Amino acid sequence: MKANFWHQYPLVKDDLVKVNQLIRQKIVVKDPKLEAALLEMTNNGGKYLRPALLLLFSKSAQARPADERLLKLAASIEVLHTATLLHDDVIDDSPKRRGQVSIQSAFGKDIAVYAGDLLFTVFFDLIAEVLYDSPYLQINARVMRQILNGEIQQMNARFDTEQTFLSYLRNINGKTAAIFSLACAEGAFFGQADPSEVKLAKQIGQNIGLSFQMLDDILDYSDAKRLNKPVMEDLATGVYSLPLLVLLPKHQATFAPYLEKKQTLTLQEMEQVKQLVVELGGIAQATTLAQKFTQKALQQVELLAPSPKKELLKKLITRLLKRTY
Repeated sequence: MKANFWHQYPLVKDDLVKVNQLIRQKIVVKDPKLEAALLEMTNNGGKYLRPALLLLFSKSAQARPADERLLKLAASIEVLHTATLLHDDVIDDSPKRRGQVSIQSAFGKDIAVYAGDLLFTVFFDLIAEVLYDSPYLQINARVMRQILNGEIQQMNARFDTEQTFLSYLRNINGKTAAIFSLACAEGAFFGQADPSEVKLAKQIGQNIGLSFQMLDDILDYSDAKRLNKPVMEDLATGVYSLPLLVLLPKHQATFAPYLEKKQTLTLQEMEQVKQLVVELGGIAQATTLAQKFTQKALQQVELLAPSPKKELLKKLITRLLKRTY
């Protein structure tokens, strides 16, 4: 965990350190190589945004430290997220993750898959300890299905130049926004917020997640030094993310000579696609869309009662718009 990211946010900093310690305790296994891979993934710079949101929404006006139940829920959110990243990297054959060599590159695909599988068991252990008598046990199961469906829909849309913005939204709502939404709603629920605030928290999380993924797509068309994955990785695997997608309806003929090549697209041609996206305003259009969802989240946060968590949420959401990770 990048603890320095949270130094300016004392409201959740100490809680997140405890969440990280709890995760490290839970991933002890007898296989040295598998344990090394899990520790590497835990230590390689995750921002813990999702558990931070859960903990923030659980805070009352008094902002007490999180109890054991909330720490386990926050840990479960991060473990679920990390497990999906490990499997994504295997599917995409990604050489990097969070600016570091990916687990599948460092330890091999077998270890990466087993590490992801083990994290799913840790996730189930954590939620079973806390949610055995809660409706959120089923809600967590539904979110897992949403994540899977989002990934499947994205896979089925690979190299599809007819993909619509609406289908893109459905995909990222599943693969990215669902877990943000769960984190916020679960935190509010177990922080004993009233039902209307839990519903509002869920909506805020969804809009944060949608904006977060859109910004991630924009970064894929940015300089390699700013990225946690190689430039144009989405394009290389046939995932036509937002900056390109918004241009396709009007510029099919411009991009067709490149996109028709699919997996045979060269690095030089990918760079040419990137330049076209920039020149034709794809990044600007995508940024405008991301800002709309961010502004929607900020407007919803304004509906919360005055509190330290409200002010921190506004700062955090605004910071996400300027992120380079």
